[in-house]
Amino acid sequence: MTTLVRAPRIVTAAHDLHDGWLVLGDDATVLAVGAGTPPRADSAVTVEGTLVPGFVDLHAHGALGHDFATCSAADARVAAAHHRSRGTTTLVASIATGRPDDTVAALARLRPLTSDGTLAGLHLEGPWLSPARRGAHRVDLLHAPDPLEVDAYLTAADGALRVVTLAPELPGALGTVARFVAAGVVVAIGHTDATAEQTRRAIDAGATLVTHLFNGMPPLHHRTPGPVGVALTDDRVLLECIVDGHHLDPTTIGLVQRSAPGRLVLVSDAMSATGCPDGDHTIAGSAVSVRGGVAVLADGSSLAGSTITVADAVRGLLTSGVAAPEVVAASATRAARLLGRPAPLTVGAPADLLVLDPDTGAVRNPLRTAVAS
Repeated sequence: MTTLVRAPRIVTAAHDLHDGWLVLGDDATVLAVGAGTPPRADSAVTVEGTLVPGFVDLHAHGALGHDFATCSAADARVAAAHHRSRGTTTLVASIATGRPDDTVAALARLRPLTSDGTLAGLHLEGPWLSPARRGAHRVDLLHAPDPLEVDAYLTAADGALRVVTLAPELPGALGTVARFVAAGVVVAIGHTDATAEQTRRAIDAGATLVTHLFNGMPPLHHRTPGPVGVALTDDRVLLECIVDGHHLDPTTIGLVQRSAPGRLVLVSDAMSATGCPDGDHTIAGSAVSVRGGVAVLADGSSLAGSTITVADAVRGLLTSGVAAPEVVAASATRAARLLGRPAPLTVGAPADLLVLDPDTGAVRNPLRTAVAS
């Protein structure tokens, strides 16, 4: 059985099509993409709005009160479902700094969710982070990488570990970068006080991502450019940005787009309070206060993740005038490729589709809802 899906506009990894169509197979993959007169199919549906790929989030800690680092597998499914309901069809679960035994347990507990497709992989954010740039991570749990600990985490994850964030200035960090890259894990530079040279060495060793650029690292300085300066000028790394109206000023987002075209990746960094009312929460063992949807450490010293989903960041970029193809690339295509997944909505790729309101950028409904209706 095949399904023809038509829409006024379809924006994919490779095309920006008006009067576009997709043909989907019964195995939920894309069989053909085009515009104008479509081929015949067993069934057909017309969607009002712009069809885009489902969002890919490389960095999310949870939702609805559930933290991936500590919650049960059942609660992790609930948190993942919240993100999926907002259009994130590919989610990497982030595990914040914890005691080694707790981290091993979290990796083993969440691993089955990567096997059944609930999660696209796991992300370790810590414990190999700079105390000076720790954000919400508990300082007493941070330390330099240890080869035995690295092996323990790889063993516990058993192929499910997809991203690791570390500070490249720590002793043993560069060897750890190489170890993870050899194991097929994406290494991200983040929560770091590294110099520009230390940052370059990490990229030379195989790092290909920067965790929430500008946040958790020294600011750009004209004589000491640090990780920000290298990130903006080295085409080998993609750049996570939290576009929630709090972590980055709009001018800063514009700087990233102009200085590093084609490298922006939207992430939520959503903490467990995502989808919850304002209140008191915890992340990485630290007390967090959420007021007006903004998560801040209880002592007021740092932001502590966000309470958005990628859909909110998408809406922010679209309403600021960023072109839809760039938004699709930033919210889906680049992250999918980094994970080694097919370019979204190309032939042979999964049929993860969203319907966007062409005026506001809001996610109206996933395609499955449109087809069902």
